[in-house]
Amino acid sequence: MLEIASLLLLLTAALAFVNARFLRMPQAVGLLLTALVSAGALKAAGVLGLVDLAPVLRIVESIDFRETLLDGMLGLLLFAAAQHTDGAALRGQALPVTMLATLGTVLCAAVIAAGAFLVAPLFGVELPIPWALAFGLLLAPTDPIAVGALLKQAGVPTALQKTITGESLFNDGVSVVLFLAVLEVITDGAAPALPDIARLLALEVGGGIAFGLGLGWLAVRLLRQIDDYQVEILITLALAFGGFTLARHLHVSGVLGMVALGLVIGRQAGGGAVVSARTKQRLDDFWELVDEFLNATLFVLIGVEVLILDLRGQALVLGLVAIPIVLLARWLSVVGAIGPVRRRLHGWPTGSIALLTWAGVRGGISIALALALPEGEGRTEILAVTYVVVVFSILVQGLTVAKVATRVLGPVPAGAARDEDAVPEPVGTTA
Repeated sequence: MLEIASLLLLLTAALAFVNARFLRMPQAVGLLLTALVSAGALKAAGVLGLVDLAPVLRIVESIDFRETLLDGMLGLLLFAAAQHTDGAALRGQALPVTMLATLGTVLCAAVIAAGAFLVAPLFGVELPIPWALAFGLLLAPTDPIAVGALLKQAGVPTALQKTITGESLFNDGVSVVLFLAVLEVITDGAAPALPDIARLLALEVGGGIAFGLGLGWLAVRLLRQIDDYQVEILITLALAFGGFTLARHLHVSGVLGMVALGLVIGRQAGGGAVVSARTKQRLDDFWELVDEFLNATLFVLIGVEVLILDLRGQALVLGLVAIPIVLLARWLSVVGAIGPVRRRLHGWPTGSIALLTWAGVRGGISIALALALPEGEGRTEILAVTYVVVVFSILVQGLTVAKVATRVLGPVPAGAARDEDAVPEPVGTTA
């Protein structure tokens, strides 16, 4: 395992250098693109008999992408993103964030599932309803990490940035909980009763948030008693890493728990009463580095997965057909979630719905959830289609979201920002 980690680190560093030196794209987009090109070239060379792919395939197959992300990286990524988020500003967008992360997620999953159920048989793939629902839920969560910097450059209003940030932090938890419920139906063959689903949601969601707030309370009490930034950083690392693991054993949502923990620590540490200014700076620098490193590794992992996926013929065509379905589902979910409360939102210009739709980038968590599906008819196609949608989302939507923002919101005057009273925060990540 140590050898694999070393090789992955070496590959990530090499591709990051190539992107920084030659391509100069946003890191997430550049790393995914270089990893895809490298893996594709290697796969083509293997098909042509120029290289022996067997050792490479053994290494890639030995990497459990699902476990690496869902049980390892995800908790740290969410904590890092949450503790850099301005909690007070996020509360100002609580209504649209809540609507998008709950109703919007469910609507998006339902539309994708319906589309998959109706379209898949046209390509000879019979997709039972539970499998279609699982497919919808794994593609419902958004991950706008790849477009965060571009949104800032485009001068996207602060209100929209906070909404995108909040949605990306919370919709993963909702999607994962519902996905696990559907996964139980697929594996056991028996649909749980509605009271059981409600109980599961209450335990996972409510319990996860309460667990994270409790850890946050503990963290603040510990940090307040010392002024040693090395120890304080170690405490946050232990709580983020250990807390995510403990949440799984308590059967509560570690995803939402780490979001709540990060928001509490970020808010309290930013006030100056809990940690010193030096500690705050060191804490921010450390978690920014962790966030960048883990995201770089994640996007390289997504790229190299192409070596072991079957993306030929029918699977590739299905993936291309799924792209407009997913975009339509995203638009309908945004309209359905935001429409009823649109008049109560402030700082939302005309064109906000279109921008929210295009900025709804899918990420690594969708692939990880697809890999969690059991062996069965449709799994291979679902995995391939998910991969195609995620790659398109990151590369195409990620690279063009700034242009879309300028087109639907209008150009930003030189030297000016759309919001003079706030500096946009980096958009958080969920993989």
